[in-house]
Amino acid sequence: MSSRRLVGIDLGIASAHTVRVLDEQGKTLAKRKAWPTEVSLSDVEKTALAGAPQGTVLEVVMEPTGPAWLPLAVFFSARGHRVYRVSSAKAADLRRFLSRHTKTNGIDADTLARLPIFDPEGLQPLVLPGVEQAALDRRVRATDRLTRAGAEHKRRIKDLVRQLLPMTPLTGDLGVADLAVLERYADPNALLRAGVKRLTSLIEKASYRHQGAERAQQWLEAARLSIELYAGHPAVAFADLAAEVATEVRLLRAIQAELATHAAAREEAYRWVDPLELARSLPGVAEIGGPALVAAIGDPTRFRTGKAFRSYTGLVPKASETGETDRKGQPMSKAGSSLLRTTLIRAADNARHVDPQLARIYYVQMVERGKDHLGALCVVAANLAERFWTVMNRQMPYVICDTNGHSVTAAEAKTIITENWTVPPEVRARRRSRKTTKAGKAPQTVPAGQPTRGDLPRPRSSTRPSASVNRRTA
Repeated sequence: MSSRRLVGIDLGIASAHTVRVLDEQGKTLAKRKAWPTEVSLSDVEKTALAGAPQGTVLEVVMEPTGPAWLPLAVFFSARGHRVYRVSSAKAADLRRFLSRHTKTNGIDADTLARLPIFDPEGLQPLVLPGVEQAALDRRVRATDRLTRAGAEHKRRIKDLVRQLLPMTPLTGDLGVADLAVLERYADPNALLRAGVKRLTSLIEKASYRHQGAERAQQWLEAARLSIELYAGHPAVAFADLAAEVATEVRLLRAIQAELATHAAAREEAYRWVDPLELARSLPGVAEIGGPALVAAIGDPTRFRTGKAFRSYTGLVPKASETGETDRKGQPMSKAGSSLLRTTLIRAADNARHVDPQLARIYYVQMVERGKDHLGALCVVAANLAERFWTVMNRQMPYVICDTNGHSVTAAEAKTIITENWTVPPEVRARRRSRKTTKAGKAPQTVPAGQPTRGDLPRPRSSTRPSASVNRRTA
């Protein structure tokens, strides 16, 4: 009797889950429908283990369909079974191979059950987080959603104000004083009726006297010019647009209040998971980036190497090789969390200004390999990901070093970067100009003994680094 039992579950959102049970040869042993209840899932477990030797561990495979995967993952993990959560793309690839022209819930469940047979190396058992890690993950995701929602409301407010006041004084971020004005006086006529004295008082109170009469005059001038321009045209309904602005302001304030609450809870959860704040010891990783990275990596030991974590981030190029042709410089795979990639790329943009090793990587990518700014940042971010894994795995804070491996102070690092690893302005200009053309891609490697782009300067380092980038991680 086979000792291996494979369970594929095609998750339903508002309907029952479709279950297929297979043995290690791929023979179908059972077909079931299941609901996310203890009774229903226990029946699935009992059916799957029927006739199997005592101690058999089920291999349960499912896709991350909305929130439906979590109750099943908790149930089977708590009973000692292995749970695999696979990407929809991986399941779709196998389904096209097995059943090109047909797609049903049963076929999907059967396909998932066969993944451990066809791709055992590509599956990694799901490890559910503990209390602290789960709390951190929830708070990080909540603050990210609220931040994006707040940004959308800010964009909407600015768009509406530009309709009402084409010469709006709004620049950059929305301050509390500007929001106070817009909530009450977005209508140009209302602004003029309020007058300079009332507006000044409102602005001074909202900004704690950082702004006052000058800002009030800017708003009044914008209102005057708007009324003069539109001349009462019915296509521009001042009152209706102003009411919409006021609504958006109130929604933004509510989001900001919730964001502050979740941010405080996120910080508390982060200090439980990373009490030494090792993540924040990395260059470029700020207050928000540290919790986001720790939430993403979970237990660092689940990744065998830093390269494995790097691959998990999606900051690796797609492979494209056929015959004797190996196409370099392919787009990123973008596997895994977009929040993780965004966090690393933002951190990389800051880190290249303070870490000589990362500054050198950025320099090489820009000057010698012809990448644009974002492409070079992605390479830096990928290296930063490996270094983050090393820091968390060793439980030792990051140390900023020169390209020769010697630790340096922040001031020394800045000097080294300025003198040796600053990308020349003409190179940046050339990269920007290439974005508007369809010319061929820049070469990805520099042939030995050949000049690097002719007029591109070489770094003025007294300790010339080797041809390969220093990959010291901590």
